[in-house]
Amino acid sequence: MTDTCRLYLISPPKIQNYQEFSELFRCALGAGDVACMQLRLKTESGAAVPDNDVLRASEMLLPIARAHDVAFLINDRPDLALQAGADGVHVGQNDVSYSEARAALGPDATVGVTCHNSKDLAVAASEAGADYVAFGAFFHTNTKETSSRADPGLLEWWRYATTVPSVAIGGITSENCGDIVRAGADFIAVSSSVWNDLAGPASAVKALNAAIAAA
Repeated sequence: MTDTCRLYLISPPKIQNYQEFSELFRCALGAGDVACMQLRLKTESGAAVPDNDVLRASEMLLPIARAHDVAFLINDRPDLALQAGADGVHVGQNDVSYSEARAALGPDATVGVTCHNSKDLAVAASEAGADYVAFGAFFHTNTKETSSRADPGLLEWWRYATTVPSVAIGGITSENCGDIVRAGADFIAVSSSVWNDLAGPASAVKALNAAIAAA
């Protein structure tokens, strides 16, 4: 478990201009502490985008993440993570299994698992060897359709039950993250609250880090 909660960025589902987004990404990482970036590209219907889009985005963004010592993960696809040279993959309950992802990427890669609001799924993932488990959604979110709602009490239980890190996800902002941080989340995953911030992603990263510190 980390001593301090840290930011876990998730890309917007669609990147219109890779060059422009690369500069926004660089500014965001330069604005404050960020532990991880997950590349999660989807169509408007939620389907996977073409493999070449994922690889092209990775080619642009991975060097920036490396320069800022930020882990770079790819959503759903261990094969693309391996091809892109990413640090690992995040898998959901309906994606490639943890064991398949680990077998594809090897023992040194980071493999995280979505566990919704389920203690059983989290325990199973941690016992299998997952590097972290993700709980959510904690708040309403328009970024991804969710079927479960998690409570901060789940994070408190997990904190005392295991040393496997937890990621809290779903509608988290600098205004509402306090209870999540105090409950013991090791990371808070944010997407729209950063990339859609009217003052820009760098401002959002600063505000989120300040909120974490204040909690």
